[in-house]
Amino acid sequence: MAEQITALKLKQPFGLDNIEATKIDDPGQPGAGEVRVRIKASSLNFHDFGVAAGFIPTEEGRIPLSDGAGVIEAVGEGVEDFSVGDNVVSTFFPYWLSGPAPIGDFRTTPGDGVDGYAREVVVCPAHFFTEQPQGFSHEQSATLTTAGLTAWRALVVDGNIKPGNTVLVLGSGGVSVFACQIAKSLGATVFATSSSDAKLEQYKKLGADYLINYKDDPEWGKTVRKLTHGRGVDHVIEVGGPGTLPQSINAVAIGGHIALIGVLTGNEGEIPTTRLMAKQARLQGLIVGSRDNQKDLVRALNVNGIKPVIDKTFKLDELADAFRYEEAGKHFGKICISF
Repeated sequence: MAEQITALKLKQPFGLDNIEATKIDDPGQPGAGEVRVRIKASSLNFHDFGVAAGFIPTEEGRIPLSDGAGVIEAVGEGVEDFSVGDNVVSTFFPYWLSGPAPIGDFRTTPGDGVDGYAREVVVCPAHFFTEQPQGFSHEQSATLTTAGLTAWRALVVDGNIKPGNTVLVLGSGGVSVFACQIAKSLGATVFATSSSDAKLEQYKKLGADYLINYKDDPEWGKTVRKLTHGRGVDHVIEVGGPGTLPQSINAVAIGGHIALIGVLTGNEGEIPTTRLMAKQARLQGLIVGSRDNQKDLVRALNVNGIKPVIDKTFKLDELADAFRYEEAGKHFGKICISF
């Protein structure tokens, strides 16, 4: 009889009460080009919550979680990038290795189109992983797969951020907090919004230069423009979608860049296209990034001193509680899962 490992699976009808701990067969030893990884940590994203809660369709029995960090226990023939004992972190799009995005859906994304990392051990092609940053814990590394890389791509890869640029981050989720940290490390001025004064104080500790409570100031786009003496900001990390995009267009500079990353306020809504055209701004949708982008991020983290902000860590068997904590929206930064 094959050895068994623990995994969590999503059961019909999908919902947080139907995340089931079970035993599955150990995947065994890696074949050619593969690695065996002992998973030590994950982190939660809104996408993971959507799958687990049943808002994003997936198959019965799906193993959730797109982020995974751990230790290589064995390498298959032909694997040259990794050795036994290496600390590694997963990639969101395992087959997008480099270059422009070749995929516009989640068919290959762990925890959605294929099984994810809510399990003790995986055997996968080596290119499903990159090295972890030096000195990072597994929990810290697990935050990079989705949130960290999304912020990096928005500002560095697609945004081509420069010292002296201005950046607006919306809310206090993982992507926005990472974006603040990355922007400050590259010499940018950061404007941060939140409905919580306590969270704005946390942003202040990260170096954010201007703090705006959007609950008290619903016309925050005009406020940003006023604070920039009418110019607007060079980059907007837009995670809200249709409910916030009109204000983001107000806030962006002529010729600026809006990275459309999330749809927390819904999937559809009216967009002031004439105003966007007049701004001559670039509105770019993006979903995470490539393996090469992640390797560049890891190299940057090895030298710039940024450490991910982790709000709270749960055990694997507390995954449903972790999702409920995420759903409540009280966190600042990332929520992690420790194995």
